[in-house]
Amino acid sequence: MKESKLSAHDLNMWFGKKQVLKGIDIDFAERQVTSLVGPSGCGKSTLLRAFNRMHDLSSDARVEGTLKLDERDLYDRASSVTETRKRIGMVFQKPNPLPKSIYDNLAYALKLHKFPKEEIPVMIQSALEESFIWDEVKDELDKPAVKLSGGQQQRLCIARTVVLRPEVILMDEPCSALDPISTGKIEELIVKLKENYTIVIVTHNMQQAQRISDKVAFMYLGEVIEYGTTDAIFNNPKNELTQNYISGYFG
Repeated sequence: MKESKLSAHDLNMWFGKKQVLKGIDIDFAERQVTSLVGPSGCGKSTLLRAFNRMHDLSSDARVEGTLKLDERDLYDRASSVTETRKRIGMVFQKPNPLPKSIYDNLAYALKLHKFPKEEIPVMIQSALEESFIWDEVKDELDKPAVKLSGGQQQRLCIARTVVLRPEVILMDEPCSALDPISTGKIEELIVKLKENYTIVIVTHNMQQAQRISDKVAFMYLGEVIEYGTTDAIFNNPKNELTQNYISGYFG
């Protein structure tokens, strides 16, 4: 049995007076892919970003409850936000390469975290290989990253995440801006990456959730309504709301 790597217990969150997460209890197993599904505005991305401490940047955000990586409380006063984001990487909906070369997009993070200079080229090649993009860019590493196609940019952003060797990768709709061929490559990559990483992905694509997930959590109005194996959620949901959502008869 795969142990819990990332977890939330009695998680409640507000932006100002509006409560956006309500009593969330969930855990994500090590080296599995979990999809968060549900209608827009139900709290999926908010939950994802809570683990990465992204809400620290919002002055009106308030978090109550416990979020843990292994047994470490991510919101403990002694916890370093920088260290948390190194251990829990984030890939966003829209590819966001830095206005630098392909090489420097990865080197920047490694220099920031003071990795030995002589190790950087090897780490960059390894991350690009692991992200299924090395063969496409190995001869033009000095090319501006923004010149890559959308799908290549997203794989570069995934490489920029894995180059730091995180333990968890959070993905917020990483394929929503991509064409079907690029989406297929990212899905193939996600399935391969779970050999080494715990992955939590927000997706509105039910077919994608079925293809890549070990587990699925259905969220609605800030709550986790149902959480289980992909097969159970799609073929034998226990909650009527879940059934309606995955069947397309929602709202």
